[in-house]
Amino acid sequence: MEEHLVDWSRAQFALTAIYHWLFVPLTLGLGFIVAFMETIYVKTGDEFWKKTTKFWMGLFAINFAIGVATGLIMEFEFGTNWANYSWFVGDIFGAPLAIEGILAFFMESTFFAVMFFGWEKVSKGFHLLSTWLVAIGSNLSALWILVANGWMQYPTGMKFNPDTVRNEMDNFWDVILSPVAVTKFLHTISSGYIIASLFVVGISAWFLLKRREIILAKRSMVIGAIFGLVTSFFVILTGDESAHQVALKQPVKLAAMEGLYEGKEKAGIVGVGVLNPKKTLTNDEDPYLFEIEAPYALSLLGYHDINAFVPGLKDLVYGNEKYEIESVNSKIQKGKVAIEALKNYKRAKEENNLLKQDEHLKVLEENIKYFGYGHIKNPEDVVPPVALTFYSFHIMVALGTWFLILFALVLFYALKREIIEYRKLLIVSVASIPLGYIASEAGWIVAEVGRQPWAIQDLMPVGIAATDIASSNVQITFFMFAFLFTALLIAEIKIMLKQIKSGSEGGH
Repeated sequence: MEEHLVDWSRAQFALTAIYHWLFVPLTLGLGFIVAFMETIYVKTGDEFWKKTTKFWMGLFAINFAIGVATGLIMEFEFGTNWANYSWFVGDIFGAPLAIEGILAFFMESTFFAVMFFGWEKVSKGFHLLSTWLVAIGSNLSALWILVANGWMQYPTGMKFNPDTVRNEMDNFWDVILSPVAVTKFLHTISSGYIIASLFVVGISAWFLLKRREIILAKRSMVIGAIFGLVTSFFVILTGDESAHQVALKQPVKLAAMEGLYEGKEKAGIVGVGVLNPKKTLTNDEDPYLFEIEAPYALSLLGYHDINAFVPGLKDLVYGNEKYEIESVNSKIQKGKVAIEALKNYKRAKEENNLLKQDEHLKVLEENIKYFGYGHIKNPEDVVPPVALTFYSFHIMVALGTWFLILFALVLFYALKREIIEYRKLLIVSVASIPLGYIASEAGWIVAEVGRQPWAIQDLMPVGIAATDIASSNVQITFFMFAFLFTALLIAEIKIMLKQIKSGSEGGH
């Protein structure tokens, strides 16, 4: 492949994914908030709640429509930019994507039309059902996408076919019920609920600052704060389980998240710290310029045992006999054995030598789990960018803690005080809207950058997964997409701001 082709392919996919995730999380949470509000309207018959529901539903519709475009482009990129990946695991990876399109996306799209245009055309009950089905459908779409992503993090439920050189699905339920996929889904959608809660609380706070739509703002703020507070606790629980799964399935990622080079028992978590840019695997520099550590917390978080040994990057790269950690160099050798066995198997098949086929197939099966390591040149290459992973993780955790505090404060003052008089809290609520997106994007950076260099953990490095095309083609489309996505984002913000400024009477 051309030099820089893989980097440009990475950059294009990262660009698409980052922009796509600016639209998706608001859809995940705001759909349920709108459904809650309409349920109150149907139960009480109060026209105020109908007006409130329609206001937030308008903002939901704007975001939903623009989010679809980036999602479709991202799925097409698997075929255009990652053809080797699609060939190698398309039989597995394609299944949840197909289900997402056939089941979830069509469901939410169909009932979206009823939800948005059917107020005076269908009964209250059917309209409410449509609103709930749109919210559920949006989250089902996320489920199948995150099942696919979870499989990339922890490939399971498949069997390698040496005749086609493809992985084929062996157990569908192992794929969708993988502990990594389940925790990824729950943690990711709950982060979307927090973004939606921040959005509702922040927009409501803006109305109160402007002394407009006061009743709508106060009631919406209470619903948003309750939803946000509940999901903040849920994010903590799912985050704990996610870290546990990372420790078990992707220990290199966990070590990078904490900047841990030397493994230790009773390991602590660095609450606040600055990494030493001079630190590498091969020198004795201190990993931190400054750090404040919570004792035992990393052992507890990763292994649910305060005495547990948490391997560092050096242990995971160079091995640790005491804790039976195999070196990457050993895995590389086994990976090369697997690749050679595959070549020999195909040669024996061409020669119709059944005895040799069985012999090489046995060697391949013994070493197939190291297959991807056969393409790794240096053991140190399995270490992801430590600084980016570390800071992204700590930004995510810090902001998640702040959101919990913010929702608690907003709910307290909204219920017990005249919150309109607390201007500083209202200003902070408005300013916190973009922080939700920053935290969620940081979480994705941890998930994706933290597993580099793997496209599929241990099975296929990113450099092997890319399509062998001219890098100029990728560069051209990169800048095209950058312009298109930026234009869409600007358009959405402008349309939303216009809708918000119009208030509950605008556009209805």
